[in-house]
Amino acid sequence: MKTSLGTIVLELYPDKAPLTVESFLQYAKSGHYDGTLFHRVIPGFMIQGGGFSPDFKQKATRGPVKNEAANGLKNATGTISMARTSDPHSATAQFFINVADNVSLDFRFPTQEGYGYTVFGRVVKGMDVVQRIVGVQTGPGPAPHQNVPVKPVLIEQARVLETAKPPAK
Repeated sequence: MKTSLGTIVLELYPDKAPLTVESFLQYAKSGHYDGTLFHRVIPGFMIQGGGFSPDFKQKATRGPVKNEAANGLKNATGTISMARTSDPHSATAQFFINVADNVSLDFRFPTQEGYGYTVFGRVVKGMDVVQRIVGVQTGPGPAPHQNVPVKPVLIEQARVLETAKPPAK
């Protein structure tokens, strides 16, 4: 993920969150994330992006993905999770990268209050970039948005890097 402040490389966990990873990869492969903002930046919490153009127009999305937060993964520093509304099963394209251990976002039980947020990968390179993003000056954005970078932080390009498969035995 090439941003206006540097590159972030993510490792995804399709074995733990297959629906979420597949959806995220479809958005990346289709170019959905290219030119979107990190529109919510909260030090000590997370950076959120993937849903808005630089003029704060929300991008069209596909249908929501079933919440997979009960996969045993925690919202720890450096992990990537799906953003959603108060409906646990409403995640579409927006995601966030945790910049702290956010235990309150972890799965507790399968109720509206307890579902948590689906972790589906982690930053393997570029945490310095994440820290640069979390360090930018923020303020109010177009209503109702808060914690918006004063100078836009763009996702310039999101690409899928294929990993080498282990040799067959």
